[in-house]
Amino acid sequence: MEFLSPTDYAKQFVLAVQEYSQLSWRSVANVFRPPRYIADTLQQADFIGVGSLPIVILTGFFTGAVLAVNASRTLQQFGSLSLTGQLVSISMVRELGPVLTGLMVAGRNASGMASELGSMKVTEQIDAMRALGTDPYKKLVTPRMLATTVMLFFLTIISDLTGLAGGWAVARLFLHLDSRQYWNNAYQNLMFGDVFMVLLKPGLFGFLVATIGCYYGISATGGTQGVGRATTQAVVAASVMILIVNYFVAQLLLPLLH
Repeated sequence: MEFLSPTDYAKQFVLAVQEYSQLSWRSVANVFRPPRYIADTLQQADFIGVGSLPIVILTGFFTGAVLAVNASRTLQQFGSLSLTGQLVSISMVRELGPVLTGLMVAGRNASGMASELGSMKVTEQIDAMRALGTDPYKKLVTPRMLATTVMLFFLTIISDLTGLAGGWAVARLFLHLDSRQYWNNAYQNLMFGDVFMVLLKPGLFGFLVATIGCYYGISATGGTQGVGRATTQAVVAASVMILIVNYFVAQLLLPLLH
């Protein structure tokens, strides 16, 4: 591993931020410019959305179930066991649903994008595309960005619903709560701000996952070893950025929406 001085490291960091910002801007601007690779976008949407369904459903269901188990022990001490549905719904819709879905999609798809584009980069396929007059950012990055942003929105909704279903299963089978009472508490206590988070966070997280995965793939160097390194860096960077952006979104918007 090459050791860098603090100055060189800072320069590389600033350069990486600049290159990532340019890639992000070009991926958005290319949406409004022809040609539009609709077939590639639909193919990526199928791979990202449908392919991620099993892991998203499992994650959401068991997250909601464990929320109900842990919450019931505390609520029972105060005689408020009936509020289990409210706690599960607010926790899943406001925070855990979008964040966990984003992390699952980042682990599955950011690594796939980085490895696929990284392999194309080290085998000079991207350079061949440029030589043939095709913009690799428009052909490779924009369809993945669009597909991830749109599909993560629907995956988050599915994760929230399965999380509520997991909490209901625990509440009905083990806590012996009435199903109607559970669903009424889960639904009636959701506010506009909670629903707005579901609309906003998946779009931000999807954009981050796609652009970070594509950035590390396109900037990969050093052969197959560099592709493996880029794949690892893409997953780590996307996961960390999801957690950071989630904090700032909550910090800035929650006081305005409640």
